[in-house]
Amino acid sequence: MSAPMTVVAVRAVVTDAEVLLRGRPEALDAVRACRERIDGPLRVALAGTVKAGKSTLLNALVGEEVAPTDATECTRVVTWYRHHHERSVHLVHRVAGGERRDELPVRRKRGGLEIDLGDVAPDEVIHLEVGWPARALRAATLVDTPGTSSLSQDVSARTAQLLTPSGSLPGVDAVVYLMRQLHASDVAFLRRLHETAADPGSDGGAGQGAVGVVGVLSRADEVGAGRLDAMAAARDVAARLAAGPDLAGLCHTVLPVAGLLALGARTLRQEEYLAFRSLAAVGRDELTLALLSVDRFLRDDVELPVEPALREQLVRRFGVFGLRLAVALVRGGTPDAPTLAAELRRRSGLDDLRDTLEVQLAQRSDLLKAHSALLAVRAVLREHAVAGSAVLARRVEALLADTHGFTELRLLGRLAALHLDLPADELAELELVLGGRGARPSQRMGTDPDAPLQLVRARALELAGTWQARARRPLQDPATARACRAAARSAEGVLASLPG
Repeated sequence: MSAPMTVVAVRAVVTDAEVLLRGRPEALDAVRACRERIDGPLRVALAGTVKAGKSTLLNALVGEEVAPTDATECTRVVTWYRHHHERSVHLVHRVAGGERRDELPVRRKRGGLEIDLGDVAPDEVIHLEVGWPARALRAATLVDTPGTSSLSQDVSARTAQLLTPSGSLPGVDAVVYLMRQLHASDVAFLRRLHETAADPGSDGGAGQGAVGVVGVLSRADEVGAGRLDAMAAARDVAARLAAGPDLAGLCHTVLPVAGLLALGARTLRQEEYLAFRSLAAVGRDELTLALLSVDRFLRDDVELPVEPALREQLVRRFGVFGLRLAVALVRGGTPDAPTLAAELRRRSGLDDLRDTLEVQLAQRSDLLKAHSALLAVRAVLREHAVAGSAVLARRVEALLADTHGFTELRLLGRLAALHLDLPADELAELELVLGGRGARPSQRMGTDPDAPLQLVRARALELAGTWQARARRPLQDPATARACRAAARSAEGVLASLPG
């Protein structure tokens, strides 16, 4: 079933649930929220341990310093960043008899918004809502979460409740999980996330959590201690993590990103480019000596053609690695600020992450939102049983089990863990056909985007037959046979989607 057909089927389920539960106001409100979920933007949470760089990466994705990065009480609560034509901040908190929504003043300071909770204790905060006129927030609502390994159990519990709900509605459609290194706590949380997304005992069945999970090796420049080859070292580490047994099946991939450099690149100012040019004119040995440590670089008695205050700004916004890289690029002939910003952004790993989010999440946004809406309807029906709810619940389960797009998402997330009995070239083709490198027909079929329709159709027909034949191989283990049948159905879906 294609994504548009899935949305139509899910809308029908939501409509029937509204009719069925019209006598239960609380349940009806929850079902109507499901309809808003389908119509709204994708919800993507940024999660990870304390100091993993979630707020910095969120700012880099938005392209503005909007999320507070200082260790304030706001980093202890869940904050939603939504697209809005005006800048706004709202505090949703518990009060006697329910909850209340208060508007807060919008105040900017160095490092993002300055949000004052006033007399409301963080433990009473349900979440913060920030409305911002950023282009990046049109396609996806981003959710900044507290650290998963916080010393405060209450703080970590807020993230757990949003991402791994137990008997409640799923809060997000997809997760970007940040890790500085792979610790046992990271594996444990990702495993919990995976188990929440699939019912125990089912073969990839649908649970309560988000289906799409992308791993990020954050603050990647620290892997190489800020050397110019730091990102190359980080890519090797990320590749080993993605291919290793600990993360097998728990996330689609692991990408290295230097978040501070990415944010600096997205917000590079002309005065900073001119400062990099001035530093590039300094002798190599002299500048290397000045950059032995941050303290030395910022000292007033170190003679450099950039004032100490501006030096402090460069270190704060780009880090030592970004500073060294920017100077090296300017020495290499980077002619202006826009060119430097683009190259710094590319080398930070942000472009690769955005491409992956486009392939894994944005191209499947309708499917991911439909999945979340079905889970929400299922939870409501379980909590509010009325005459006819069992029949509707069976329709929900049938959609979750039979919708092929959901099967693709779950299979892509588990390819490394399944150890399929297929040679490397067939495994690569399997990932391609399932949409692991893009959900569009040309991407699935491995054809040029401008290829004639007849060529795409012929390739889809060929692959459908090829994967059907592979599924019928004698002595094939069940998991491999199911994966082959899924690829055949994906190729058939491409055929069905082509005009004519």
